[in-house]
Amino acid sequence: MQLNQSNETRMTPSVLFDRMVGRWEGNCRTWFEPGKLADESRVGGEFQPTLEGRFLRHTYEGTIQGKPRHGEELIAFNSVTKTFQSSWIDDFHMSYAIMFSQGPATGRGFSVRGDYDVGEDQPRWGWRTEFELLDDDHLTITAYNILPEGMEAKAVETTYHRLKQGGEAGR
Repeated sequence: MQLNQSNETRMTPSVLFDRMVGRWEGNCRTWFEPGKLADESRVGGEFQPTLEGRFLRHTYEGTIQGKPRHGEELIAFNSVTKTFQSSWIDDFHMSYAIMFSQGPATGRGFSVRGDYDVGEDQPRWGWRTEFELLDDDHLTITAYNILPEGMEAKAVETTYHRLKQGGEAGR
């Protein structure tokens, strides 16, 4: 099913979460410098409803530069502030902390922004993550580093396709 991009017919957060639930696989591309691809590898993930569907848990595993990589996000829609919120941990990018992010709905998903520490006495960097459900079987998650001066650079792009019952990929 193709999803409508119009803001007027934007799907509700609960419908979006329901459509994201399931097992996914795809490719993950990582950049450490703007425009210079550092890694491209397979990734597998799963979105599961938590606490009767009020939250969505995303777990994933893959590799980066030949080494194992694992991570987890907890995603919510805050009905008071009308924003999406996430907490993110992993053993590569956020190996020492939890990143908290929040942001608005978009035409086919949502975009959240957080900040992270790069070192003692250093300015924090920003991190913006866009979740875009292209249709019921294709999800793109794109993250951007935001330098202290405000310039953005693509950092990670995950292109998922849904695994059907029995582990086959949906196309």
